[in-house]
Amino acid sequence: MCMPLLHEEWTFLLQSRWTKLKALYILARYIPFFFIATDLYMVFTPIENPDKCRMLINIYSCFGVISLTCSECFFVLRTYALWNKNRNLLVTMTFALFSTIILFIGIWFTSIATSDVTTSTIPGIVGCYRSSRSIYFFMPFLLLFMFALGLAFLTLIRVIQSWRTARSPLRAILVKHNMFYYACSLFLSAANVLIPVLFSYVSAYYSVLEHLQVLVLAILATRMHLKLWHSDQHVHDSNVILYIPMSNMSPTDCMV
Repeated sequence: MCMPLLHEEWTFLLQSRWTKLKALYILARYIPFFFIATDLYMVFTPIENPDKCRMLINIYSCFGVISLTCSECFFVLRTYALWNKNRNLLVTMTFALFSTIILFIGIWFTSIATSDVTTSTIPGIVGCYRSSRSIYFFMPFLLLFMFALGLAFLTLIRVIQSWRTARSPLRAILVKHNMFYYACSLFLSAANVLIPVLFSYVSAYYSVLEHLQVLVLAILATRMHLKLWHSDQHVHDSNVILYIPMSNMSPTDCMV
């Protein structure tokens, strides 16, 4: 299973043109490894200094924010493509995304600064974690929920508007990917909002949901982009074969 996936990725990295979208893919694909590495170090390394623990939380949070931003950027661009590259819509979505991310960063790092940093009591985990019952703990994910909901509505509106006229297989893949991504994003964001509210006594486990959202969305965004690129290549290759001039065909080819 892993080998075909690696082959697809290397094919994309080696054969696709260097564009801003390819740079975005590389960031979205590999930033989560730094995110995981920092978090594992924080979890499995004995840390008694609260300041050091808070610094590590800030570092892995930075990687998490970058990863989430890259994942959302993919779907802003996909929605832009669905709307026939409407530049006014792109400006609006970009403004909404970066407003959401700026507010996310402000609230998130405020919650880190005001939360308690304690040594883990979970068996087998010797590191530290943060805990807080403040509203700041889940507000960032409420912002992500609202943003994903907005993109989902835009996609649905466009599908309803053009369902009779647009029959492209690439468009069908785009819509299917978008809606699945939004469903996952909405579910994980809702979980990150509701779990801290309903189960405030298990704050040591909140970070598991946070990490899950970052990693799942990064995996979905990059895999879906890879799938779309390979599908586009397949369609392009099929068109090249289809439009070979008949004059270039040998008599033998015609007989076949």
